Amino acid sequence: MIASHRTAPPANRLIQGLFIALMATSLAGCSQSTSPMTTGSIAKLSKPIESMNATELAQATERTGQSYEKNPKDRNIGMSYASLLRMSGKNEQALAVMQQVVIAHPSDREVLAAYGKTQAAAGQLEQALGTIDRAQTPDRPDWKLKSAEGAILDQLGRSSEARARYRDALDLQPNEPSILSNLGMSYVLGGDLKTAETYLRSAIEQPTADSRVRQNLALVVGLQGRFDEADQIARRELSTQQAEANVAYLRSMLSQQNSWQKLAAKDNNSDTATN
Repeated sequence: MIASHRTAPPANRLIQGLFIALMATSLAGCSQSTSPMTTGSIAKLSKPIESMNATELAQATERTGQSYEKNPKDRNIGMSYASLLRMSGKNEQALAVMQQVVIAHPSDREVLAAYGKTQAAAGQLEQALGTIDRAQTPDRPDWKLKSAEGAILDQLGRSSEARARYRDALDLQPNEPSILSNLGMSYVLGGDLKTAETYLRSAIEQPTADSRVRQNLALVVGLQGRFDEADQIARRELSTQQAEANVAYLRSMLSQQNSWQKLAAKDNNSDTATN
């Protein structure tokens, strides 16, 4: 999907691939929604986008696309359509949609935020940073934008700057689970799985934590080789089929090079390092 600018060893490249797939959910927090990490409420979809199965996603995309064709300047429909397209893996089309919405609403903060996350999903990371910066205002800083900026910086390999943004976001919105989750995933990217697990366990303890935070924790536990525990965590909110698919995918990815053992070794080494 999106490549970091740094060259990483095989195990870390594996983590980057998993991390980047999950960071799409953190960027979703920039948009207008009913909860900090829920997308899909913009155009009054029947359920959050991340909860849809493939059939539901295809149907919602088709319906919303028809609405978008009738009124391509409608900000809510455009942002919702772009979110659906991103979830479907159609990042370039989502970017084209958001470009039209931005043209119609060039000063709208939420539109700029949605455009920034769409740019990031399409691999335009530096451009996304600029767009997020335009959306942010010093007198009324938005924690969602701070967190989104951190996610983009992490994808650029600038982990220290990313973690600073997450902590800025936590100053604005203490104990926000989506920020804690992003911070945890930042440590995953750095190979510090124990620290990552600490932040993710703190995140799922928050009353507004959603299923994606729990799935991030399941991933981190699985990366440490504790597959049975990861499976139990994943099953708490997913269907049996979804949970089994997630764990099977994780096992498959990690078995390619015994990668979880390499990560565990790296994690043990990090115990003596300063983060």
